[in-house]
Amino acid sequence: VSGIMTKWMLDGGWGWVIVVASFMAQFLAYGSPQSVGVLYPEWLHAYQQGKGLTAWVGSLVAGVGLIASPICSACVENFGARPVTVFSGVMVAGGLMLSAFAPNVEFLIFSYGIVVGLGCGLVFAATLTITCQYFDKRRGLALGIVTTGTSVGAFTYATAQNELIVLYGLDGCLLIIGALALNLMACAGFMRPLNMPGYYLKQKAALERTTEDQVFEKPPLGDLKITAGSTTAKKGSFFSGLDIIKVAKEKQQAYTRYINSISEILQDQAMVAFCIGVFMFSLGAFPPVLFIEDVAQSQGLIEEVSLIPLVSIGAIATCVSKLGLGILVDIRWINSIYLYAFTMFAGGVALLIIPITNSYVGLQILSATVGFANGNWSLTSYITTKIVGLEKLTQAHGIVMFFGGFGIMLGPPVVGWFFDWTQSYDLAFYFSGIFVLLGALLLTLLTIPCWNKKHPENDRPEVHYTSNCDKVASVA
Repeated sequence: VSGIMTKWMLDGGWGWVIVVASFMAQFLAYGSPQSVGVLYPEWLHAYQQGKGLTAWVGSLVAGVGLIASPICSACVENFGARPVTVFSGVMVAGGLMLSAFAPNVEFLIFSYGIVVGLGCGLVFAATLTITCQYFDKRRGLALGIVTTGTSVGAFTYATAQNELIVLYGLDGCLLIIGALALNLMACAGFMRPLNMPGYYLKQKAALERTTEDQVFEKPPLGDLKITAGSTTAKKGSFFSGLDIIKVAKEKQQAYTRYINSISEILQDQAMVAFCIGVFMFSLGAFPPVLFIEDVAQSQGLIEEVSLIPLVSIGAIATCVSKLGLGILVDIRWINSIYLYAFTMFAGGVALLIIPITNSYVGLQILSATVGFANGNWSLTSYITTKIVGLEKLTQAHGIVMFFGGFGIMLGPPVVGWFFDWTQSYDLAFYFSGIFVLLGALLLTLLTIPCWNKKHPENDRPEVHYTSNCDKVASVA
């Protein structure tokens, strides 16, 4: 009966309930952070602080979750997707509601940038892990549906937050959005675990060892009660010391293996080039998500955020791009690294044109172009697998995410500081565009076969599906 139930749940059955719950979890968690560009002009008006300082709010909420992804994955592995999603619901909802009472930008950086950002990272890790546990043959489709929740959330929340600000003000908007985020705990209720989390397995093993020791322990002799007791105590302390030394050695060996693996990965020229490309693209292409509405208002192209904000247009373009690039990358004769470089080139050109655009329609087109370029995040796992193979995917993808998160965290403050310095976005977007184009050029040149001893696209064996959920969650 157990086997039949498991077979029914895999690749269907309750698995589709998991997909819907995970989609809604990402929708609720990432809706506001992915459309933070609508809130940014309101924060500038409310706190009267520089654009560079205020930009840290949007950069941290997007970058913290990526940089902390190894920690978030470890939490899911040890405690399971359901408890982590419940806890993340408290973090996201609490951070949004606290932001409604923020007395200054510094507090907002903590409440919205760090608290909500970490909560989103936990949601992302939990939803991908539980989804890959329930799917094998249709895992790609399931994960694709789940991850579009962020883009759909950005499109919906951009318009919703705009209307809520008009009706209830900035504080009321954040309180309502925070209350909606509490539904993450309802989504967690559907995440029935198939595998026992690591923490519970360790507790169970410890309990079983304790029970065995109690069962096989010999009763002390009455006439040798004191002597036997002291001997047992000495033996117990001796073996406890040996256990501690053994555990310490195992931890040290595991740490050494991890460092060696990271070092080996970073010796691959294609991998280093890809990390540089991801960093330069993230630093240059993420700021429009945060600043584009303020750009339109600063240039006098529109007095206030429109019914369908520029952020929403970019989000829809990103969603379409993820699906389209996913289809293209499966075509055998298309080089995934050069496809990524092409999206960087398109995004860089769009960034250079933004300062000279004199119409709102032009900004709409350029927002869609940059949004399409941002869809290249769906290629990162595929490219990483092609470069390092499946065995090293977990560590390699963590490195790529770190570079991407670091770029996202730095990008908006840099653009904001440029504006504070020049009182114009022109120089900032020229810098961003040139930076992204330079990254595309470096990525292309450093991965040319005659310059790179390893051919990332052709020398690697075909990637087969794996049932290892940790690796698949890392991929997604």
